[in-house]
Amino acid sequence: MSKNLFILKLHHHVKFHGPKPKINVILKYGERQVQDVEDNKKKETLVEMIGIVKRFPGVIANDNVDFTLMPGEVHALLGENGAGKTTLMNILYGLYRPDAGMIKIEGKTVSISSPSRAIKLGIGMVHQNFRLIPTHTVAENVILNSPNTGFFINWQKIYDELKKQISKYGWRINPEARVWQLSAGEKQQVEILKLLYRGSRILIFDEPTSVLTPQESRMLFTTMRKMAEEGKGVVLITHKLEEALSVSDRVTVMRKGKVVLVKSTSMTTREELALAMIGRQEITQLPSQGSSKPSVPILSIRNLVVEGDKEEIAVNDASFDIYKGEILGIAGVSGNGQVELAEAIARIRKIKSGKILLEGRDVSSYSPRQMYENGVAYIPAEGARTGVVSDLTVMENMILKCYRYPPYSDKLLIKWREAAKLANMLVEKYQIVAPSINAKVKTLSGGNVQRLVLARELLGNPLTSPRLIIAVYPTSGLDIGAAEYVRTNLIEMRNEGAGILLISEDLDELLRMSNRIAVMYGGRIVGVFEGSQASKEVIGMLMARGAG
Repeated sequence: MSKNLFILKLHHHVKFHGPKPKINVILKYGERQVQDVEDNKKKETLVEMIGIVKRFPGVIANDNVDFTLMPGEVHALLGENGAGKTTLMNILYGLYRPDAGMIKIEGKTVSISSPSRAIKLGIGMVHQNFRLIPTHTVAENVILNSPNTGFFINWQKIYDELKKQISKYGWRINPEARVWQLSAGEKQQVEILKLLYRGSRILIFDEPTSVLTPQESRMLFTTMRKMAEEGKGVVLITHKLEEALSVSDRVTVMRKGKVVLVKSTSMTTREELALAMIGRQEITQLPSQGSSKPSVPILSIRNLVVEGDKEEIAVNDASFDIYKGEILGIAGVSGNGQVELAEAIARIRKIKSGKILLEGRDVSSYSPRQMYENGVAYIPAEGARTGVVSDLTVMENMILKCYRYPPYSDKLLIKWREAAKLANMLVEKYQIVAPSINAKVKTLSGGNVQRLVLARELLGNPLTSPRLIIAVYPTSGLDIGAAEYVRTNLIEMRNEGAGILLISEDLDELLRMSNRIAVMYGGRIVGVFEGSQASKEVIGMLMARGAG
């Protein structure tokens, strides 16, 4: 028996009486190191970011930020869009270089000049948009650009190693499957496998649940906890309070580029976190859902078939009704035909077959302008990209749909004084932050562009307020207070008799707001539930696997 092995066995079998002696030795056996330190010694910090500053033109994204990550913890980095949290982690991953500050990994000052350098330091990042090659297999994606892959590839060894990791975390993916065959949750597992294969011990997740079902989200959180139990450090970038409270050990809140709160999760509350995030308490109660049995349909969809951008069938034989005075929520993982459905109803996308009926009248061949004149409002999925003309001013975008009608036009010329009154009123009402109504929209933040689109669409046309509102991810990019303001406005308009089609990937939002919820999977409506009776579990399963 070797000397080291004998010492190791002796250390594990000798029983001490009285106070435990202070032991601080390193025992080697093969390639492993075993270190026993006194119980009260503080764990070594995995990551320490000190005084980090990052500037972009016109904005300080990180303003003297401090952040630490300990081994064995899940640390939630919480904040609204634009708070600077992703920028901070992009610096840690080597995508950005800080303008000032210091980074220490396990106590050693390091310079992280690129992602490859970060990977060598044991840092891995799962981005919001997956970085996988769909036509390659799981194993091929995992080993791509990995420093652990030699010139000659032993595929059997790689498969065995991946299967061991997959089994360890309770996953079911096949290393030989093509990525395009996988669900969103399984693709995310492939991203995590890439990090594990590279030996990452510092794992960063950027808004990881945005494309996951509730069941997939819970599985991800279980994986995070297991990683922490193994001594890894996990950073969860999120703007969702529930996620931060449910899975993390500590939470750091950022607002406007600064750290405003660092606290043990068990010692904080939802109210405290919301106050730190937005500087005021969130609104937790929404108006009543109203009657669950409305009588008059404002919109009827019959056997609708719509093609996607690649001429594939995106909406497949969809049929449903929306009634006056109700919100019909559409639940589904991104990419299951929700956006194409909304675009077809708004008449900005052609339909292949089927009918669209507005109060019993066939409007399948109407133009977007005709739909607007008939009281249909449309809030697009990407307001900053498709809802505005970025080179026009705030005022010009506000009147983009109503400029041809009185009182904003005399049929020949635009009445700019009236247009200015309207723009100023909407800017104040919707709290749009802009230098002036004459500022170009491209100078506004994404959240303020979204508010502009909402203000214009919820205004309706000069003749009538909206009778049908098609809202696609209407609270995306908004802070908690603004999002609640939008939801409250939609519910108030519903209570005034408007029918609303609400498409959202936030199942909690749909459950809080909808009179009924329809689930889309593979372009089909696979289930419709009364809002008061909807089960998050059942809806989540349909979102993941459809009716089968």
